[in-house]
Amino acid sequence: MNEIEIRGHLQSDDPQRRMRGLTALRDYEPEVAVPLLTNLVGDPEVLVRSFVAMGLGRKRSQSGFEALVTMLGDGDANIRAEAASSLALYGEASVPYLRRLFREDVGWLSRHGIIASLMEMSYPDVLLELCKQGLSDRNLLVRETALDGLGSLANTIESDRALELLLPQVDSPQWQLRSRVAHALRHFSDERAEAALEQLRHDRDHRVVATLLDAAF
Repeated sequence: MNEIEIRGHLQSDDPQRRMRGLTALRDYEPEVAVPLLTNLVGDPEVLVRSFVAMGLGRKRSQSGFEALVTMLGDGDANIRAEAASSLALYGEASVPYLRRLFREDVGWLSRHGIIASLMEMSYPDVLLELCKQGLSDRNLLVRETALDGLGSLANTIESDRALELLLPQVDSPQWQLRSRVAHALRHFSDERAEAALEQLRHDRDHRVVATLLDAAF
């Protein structure tokens, strides 16, 4: 599809045509794609805005970055999460915005995605901060992701502080969290971690024990 055809699709009242136009932009450089993508940041269709957010992560530019920052304030939780994931692809410049969104957005999609994104980046202090906040989230998946994030800090300058946050979770009343703790603690070469793992090997729930048995193979 050439650029003129794409523009026609993106200006259509039919959301399916707009989607086809967005899909065709994957073959174009950011200079062409980003201005067309940013025109649809406020599209009434959630799926269209989702594709716009994904596209702005793949076709990176300063104006694309700014558009994604705007999309962090979208009224739909799915769009905010998609925009955050794409924004993380811009690296260091995205970190202050991700921190702010994590603090302000109680939606589990955004919080889960932000921690997962930061696990792929080199900002252990920020990851530690967000994982600490995530441990008290009302959503179980966010708490699980926070534990995974703490485990990923084992070989960083935040190793000791991460371990200090992990150890109390050994006594969590939820087996899912104890299982995640067991997985996370395996990354630490510390006597305290070993003692906690020994406790978890005798956990009252067989699913927690299975986590450690599976890891042995």
